[in-house]
Amino acid sequence: MSIKNRPNVNPRVLPVIADRWSPRSFDGSTMPEEDLMVMFEAAGLAASAFNYQPWRFQYCLRSDPSWDDFVNLLIPFNIDWAKSASALIFAISETTVNKDGNSSPSASHSFDTGAAVSYLTLQARALGYHSHVMGGVDHSKARPALGLLDNEKLEVAVAVGSKASPDGLPDHLKSSEKPADRKSLETIITRGFG
Repeated sequence: MSIKNRPNVNPRVLPVIADRWSPRSFDGSTMPEEDLMVMFEAAGLAASAFNYQPWRFQYCLRSDPSWDDFVNLLIPFNIDWAKSASALIFAISETTVNKDGNSSPSASHSFDTGAAVSYLTLQARALGYHSHVMGGVDHSKARPALGLLDNEKLEVAVAVGSKASPDGLPDHLKSSEKPADRKSLETIITRGFG
């Protein structure tokens, strides 16, 4: 693994972080389910408020009979390219904290689940895969299809697989098939009250 895609990153940044980016060109290959289980295990190690771990994941492998139905829960723009991934994952968070028989709203369920998704994407990269997180889900179809409970929120979908040449992408996506520019540190940090 190299950080050639981000040559200006501080060399002390973990290479797996510097090398992570979100391609849309996947090669349509199958993935061993064991690899996906390692990604889920990594996701489960993420920090969460009070260690509540409000996340859960529903997934489908492209070799599963329900693959097309699963992919069709995305918006059309994402279906066009995500159908070539090896796995599709829906990240779901529990919006309430249920403790000692009491239920209260969770202020951090989305944040915590996002942290778990980040761990998943980094583990995918460490295993040689790429991932693409997307908010473009048809929630009106996905909620009932995935059997979400009233206190669950569908956060994002994640396509995972082996990267392919962008030649197979629709023309309007080919030019964006590269690591995206990142904001400078000066624009994202403030010391003290500013």
